[in-house]
Amino acid sequence: MPLDPSAVRAHFPSLSVRDDGKQRIYFDNPGGTQVPLRVIDRTVEYFTRHNANSGGPFRTSVDTDRLLDEAHRAMADLLGAAGPEEIVFGQNMTTLTFAVSRALGRGFRRGDRILVTRMDHDANVSPWLLLARDLGLEVDFLPFSTETFRYELDRLDSLVTGRTVLAAVNYASNALGTINDVAAITRAVHAVNGLVYVDAVQYVPHAPTDVKALGCDFLACSAYKFFGPHQGILWGRRHLLETIDAYKVRPASDELPHRHETGTLSHEGIAGTLGAVEYLEELGRAAVPGVTERREALTAAMDAIVRYEQGLCAHLLSGLESVPGLRIFGITDRSRLHERVPTVVFRIDGADPADVNRRLAHAGIHAWDGNYYALEVTKTLGFEGSGGLNRVGLAHYNTVQEIDRLVEVLSEPGSRV
Repeated sequence: MPLDPSAVRAHFPSLSVRDDGKQRIYFDNPGGTQVPLRVIDRTVEYFTRHNANSGGPFRTSVDTDRLLDEAHRAMADLLGAAGPEEIVFGQNMTTLTFAVSRALGRGFRRGDRILVTRMDHDANVSPWLLLARDLGLEVDFLPFSTETFRYELDRLDSLVTGRTVLAAVNYASNALGTINDVAAITRAVHAVNGLVYVDAVQYVPHAPTDVKALGCDFLACSAYKFFGPHQGILWGRRHLLETIDAYKVRPASDELPHRHETGTLSHEGIAGTLGAVEYLEELGRAAVPGVTERREALTAAMDAIVRYEQGLCAHLLSGLESVPGLRIFGITDRSRLHERVPTVVFRIDGADPADVNRRLAHAGIHAWDGNYYALEVTKTLGFEGSGGLNRVGLAHYNTVQEIDRLVEVLSEPGSRV
């Protein structure tokens, strides 16, 4: 059953907010999505009924532990993990990646090599560059083609060697929107006994995620990109989480997953994350009546989101292509929309991206300009010193009418200088 945009939008109270009579249009989704009522209700319920530290025998603490356990199970189902012990909650993807990089670094030696890419968000680049600086490691960069906007995978044979101990790659680019062949990269790196760390922050909101099928070793995402609160989540293979060093205080548990969950967690954030997964589960059960298992319902939801968003993305690309002087950087072939998420960057000839974005904001359209921490992307494309790029990103609550309004504003003469 296809998604019903009206039914979907009814779950999100922020979509009805107006500013000075203008309806808000949220195309800033790659930087953070709106949240459904289920997330809000879970968060309020936690603060109202369960607010406590974990590990105690009294009611609020017992309820907190029960909620944390359920949130771990829910995220395991969303990512296709083997079990909840493979799910680690943390402040955000960046902080989790810094922590894992230091834990893994205990097993690396001077002269080992790390592979990073020119397409990643800097949260999956700088932690590894700093680790290399501290340990005397060598760093290789996997480039992307400025014509196909895909990784140059034919370079893997020369970049992945017997000294490669880890590759850090993204599942989907937060700038170009490209969905990358993580499984192929994983096979190449595993062939030399290296590890693969995946940034899936931009992918998880848009399609089913299956860590077992990918074959990678770690995968990180952020709940606020899939309709939840500001919360980071890490999946790791159980045997790796059990064996790598955990940077923790001495009294903390050495059991999984808690040995990697440093300090007191944001219980309210985890409650909201559970609410986001529950919302997606409900969406999947509506799309495919009769599903029984949560993982099955979540996959059904994401499949429905893929179908709806691909239609929206085609409409967005057509609209942007009609704007005089506008150039899109990313996959635009309508037969290849399965190779991208609906995150689109562009430049308008003669226009400063910041000026374009201010014009959009004045019209009530929320979007981004700059490099969005995808520093290597804007450097590769030659725009890092000139304002970067404009970015709009769709979610399953966006509509064709909102896209048409975006195109109308961009087509106005004032959008160009």
